[in-house]
Amino acid sequence: MAFRANQQLRHDLWDDRYGSSAGDPEKIVGFAPLASKDDGATALDLVHQAAEIFKGMENHARETEARARSVCESLAEKLRLAEQQRDAAERARREIVNELNGKLQDVSRALQQAQSRIVAAEELTIAAEYRAQATEAKLNRANQELTAVEQAIRKRLL
Repeated sequence: MAFRANQQLRHDLWDDRYGSSAGDPEKIVGFAPLASKDDGATALDLVHQAAEIFKGMENHARETEARARSVCESLAEKLRLAEQQRDAAERARREIVNELNGKLQDVSRALQQAQSRIVAAEELTIAAEYRAQATEAKLNRANQELTAVEQAIRKRLL
């Protein structure tokens, strides 16, 4: 859109400076024929005509400048909006990354705690197995001693 407005401005300026006035009747400046009787009035009329032409050119230049300013202001506003959207997206991305980092740390702590509990449970299981083996060994000795006592009693009684 800005390119098109810029091209139009160039085209208008080119037409004003170098444009062909032969094909466009509005671009032809008609001067009244010089009358020998009233040269001062004719000169004054020509000055008025030239002033009107310059006034038209100035008005056209002001309109073109106003269009250019409007386009620039519009583009500047669009740029500000785009920058605001970019900043908002960046803030949202940072918030999401921070939130995910927090959740990742929570999961990591939970995993470490679970691993600690598993190690502690394994240690308790191993200790219980040793106690069970020791108790079983005591039971076997007690059974052997009981069997020996039983045999000794049988030998004496029988």
